[in-house]
Amino acid sequence: MCLSLNAFNNSGNDLDQENHAKSQTMTSSKIPFQGRRIEQQVMGQATRDGDGVKLTRVLTQAHQRRLDPFLMLDNFGSDDPNDYGGGFPDHPHRGFETVTYMIAGRMRHKDSAGHEGLLQNGGVQWMTAGRGVVHSEMPEQEEGVMEGFQLWLNLPSYQKMCTPAYLDIQSDSIPEYQFNGSIKVRVISGESNGVSGAVLRPPELFATNPLYLDIHFENDACFEQTLNPLHNAFLFVYRGHVSVVSDSNKTSVGLHRMAILQNEGNGVAIEGSRGAKVLLIAGQPLNEPIAQHGPFVMNTREELIQAVDDFRSGLFNS
Repeated sequence: MCLSLNAFNNSGNDLDQENHAKSQTMTSSKIPFQGRRIEQQVMGQATRDGDGVKLTRVLTQAHQRRLDPFLMLDNFGSDDPNDYGGGFPDHPHRGFETVTYMIAGRMRHKDSAGHEGLLQNGGVQWMTAGRGVVHSEMPEQEEGVMEGFQLWLNLPSYQKMCTPAYLDIQSDSIPEYQFNGSIKVRVISGESNGVSGAVLRPPELFATNPLYLDIHFENDACFEQTLNPLHNAFLFVYRGHVSVVSDSNKTSVGLHRMAILQNEGNGVAIEGSRGAKVLLIAGQPLNEPIAQHGPFVMNTREELIQAVDDFRSGLFNS
């Protein structure tokens, strides 16, 4: 762990009510910080999606069960308009949420529920597809760099048919703080060292309770984040390289690698060199069946068939 930090800081835990008492017990007895180790490292798969947008699929279907409630993570980034100019024309979704985080560039969102927003540098678009929506994400630039991420977050069975919703979060609305004077942390969702994210929803209403951090190492330093022991967690390095530290173990994670963290310990310690940037994502697993057909994610095959029929019948446009 990072020995210069407060080993007993528990303010960053994303805990639901069922586990609140356990958290209080840990805090009161001051159980030392125990950093998770890396279980597996994954290189993403190069592919194209939408109208030919070049991207890397970091979290694929092969890891959906292990990283429940997260279904997919795409990383797109290029300074060649031929790699992103076609964008993502109208396409449907049902049964989950999409979280698009723009590092650089401009992209316009429109959907069949009447929502519209301009995603710009550092901003986030959080869309709850629920019972069904048709939307598009189209570039509003003809040159320059376009870079960002899209995360798919599953919905529990009782929320899969909820009313679609959309949240347009501009960069200046995302809380940031300095950690130990050397690390900038952007808190997109959840809580980190006492700082609440742009999206912080009651876990009794939103079961996945996601933590989503963008961590920038401005100097060589070490970052600690507490994690609910029951939550699945991973990190993705998109600049430089970092190391995950646990007791006497230190494991390097290179550029463009995803590191799946073991389900042990009550946090994670990340050492980074100057210029390194990493996403840290964690959430409460739903432990429900996952039935997926492209942009539809339900619990059973019958529900998938119904989703396709509803889309073909035009019900997603109402």
